[in-house]
Amino acid sequence: MTSTLETDPSAGVAPAGGSSDRTSAADTAPRRPSLSPSRAADFKSCPLLYRFRTIDRLPERKSPAAVRGTLVHAVLERLYDLPAAERTVEAARSLIEPAWADLRAEPGVAELFPVPTAADGADAPAGGTAAGLEAWLASAGTLVETYFALEDPTRIQPHGREELVEVTLPDGLLLRGYVDRLDVAPSGALRVVDYKTGSMPREAFEAKALFQMKFYALVLWRTRGVIAAQLKLLYLGDGDALTYAPDEAELLRFERTLQAIWAAIERAVATADFRPNKSRLCGWCDHQALCPAFGGTPPPFPADAAAAAGWRTTLPVTPL
Repeated sequence: MTSTLETDPSAGVAPAGGSSDRTSAADTAPRRPSLSPSRAADFKSCPLLYRFRTIDRLPERKSPAAVRGTLVHAVLERLYDLPAAERTVEAARSLIEPAWADLRAEPGVAELFPVPTAADGADAPAGGTAAGLEAWLASAGTLVETYFALEDPTRIQPHGREELVEVTLPDGLLLRGYVDRLDVAPSGALRVVDYKTGSMPREAFEAKALFQMKFYALVLWRTRGVIAAQLKLLYLGDGDALTYAPDEAELLRFERTLQAIWAAIERAVATADFRPNKSRLCGWCDHQALCPAFGGTPPPFPADAAAAAGWRTTLPVTPL
């Protein structure tokens, strides 16, 4: 998620857990700085990664796993375009090819599966063979099929899919994100559903997994005045589900957490001080060559571009 300066990131998710990011015209439209679940997670895990993605907008390679996640999300979104009675496993599988045709046209995706030529010979990449692409598409089909073991789509009529939710808090912080699916019961009760193409995390990591869902619950509460009755994560990698019911006190605490994260981000922007945090996640990072933790040197901080995009580039003066 790529060119100048990101002022309103909203795509989703972190490398762990098999989640996928979504990019749309709204993601790159010039807007004032905001906080999304994925960018908040970036800053918490590594402030320098947040800078590279959000301020510098350094390009990142697409991975087959991430693109597969995007493909599966697209198929499950399109599944609910069909009449309820037609939402079958076979129908879902038939949506994979057209969804892949659309996705393949996006920049950087087709290169993951280059078509080998006779000149490539034995050096042709395995992923570029017809068998490699076929196996990759089959793995996406397996994830889609697993979804039917978790829910019966013929009994669900979503209120929203891939829906942008956003709110400006009283202190001016803009929160934005995309909800995979929002269900509204006749009683008005809300259920927030998110599809994950990885496996369910161990209990010790459940809080991290629920961070994104609490973010959505907070935005929906602040915009609709209703606390979500259920937050539901569907893990298609192993066919498991994680559900949670937040309460008002918890969402208030979570709101303060986001405000604290945002204050730290604003301080980092104002001082141009984004420090690396070396961890096991570094193995998935495209920016090691520019990271001091790996002997690299970051590019000069783009202060002028940050100011033009609406970031505060000086620390506020505290009254005596």
